[in-house]
Amino acid sequence: MDVITSPFTLAAVALGYLLGSIPFGLLLTRAAGLGDVRKIGSGNIGATNVLRTGNKRLAALTLLLDALKGTAAVLIGRWLGEMSGNANIAEIAPLLAGLAAFLGHIFPVWLGFRGGKGVATYIGVLLGVDWRAALAFCAIWLLVAALTRYSSLSALVAAAAVPVGLFVMGQQSAAILAGLLSLMLIAKHHANIRRLLAGEEPRIGARE
Repeated sequence: MDVITSPFTLAAVALGYLLGSIPFGLLLTRAAGLGDVRKIGSGNIGATNVLRTGNKRLAALTLLLDALKGTAAVLIGRWLGEMSGNANIAEIAPLLAGLAAFLGHIFPVWLGFRGGKGVATYIGVLLGVDWRAALAFCAIWLLVAALTRYSSLSALVAAAAVPVGLFVMGQQSAAILAGLLSLMLIAKHHANIRRLLAGEEPRIGARE
């Protein structure tokens, strides 16, 4: 049985993408009567931009749900991989499901493939793959955020460090996955990088 084209792997990828593509930030702000979050701040649908509405609870809930959809995708992929009875599928299905969830978040079909930047979903995927990597990401993010109050810079530094950490820990497959996620996350932050270099990036909690 081919690992990639196995029905179990394909199902993991499809379910992962569908989970990842749920735009919780947009849905929650609309439900709360705050309008379209894409029309304020950075135009992003993630928790940092939701925070710019002034609703901290809604931002926290967005962060939690965006993370959990990544974790759920990995766990579903793991379950499907185990159901296959194939060791190779059991190894790859959770990783591909996590990758698909991340892609679903940054390229959701429901929003014309224009989604968020993927930080929370990245953390959720890491949590499903190896909780230590998720903890390391959060610790680095919090440290850099405390020092600079730049959400984007915190995410970029953490994303650069985590794949290296996983590789050092001997988790080559997880390190490759994290490396791919990090490259896409950095690419999605291209505008933030330009603003950081120009000294124009808004700090955490700033309203625009």
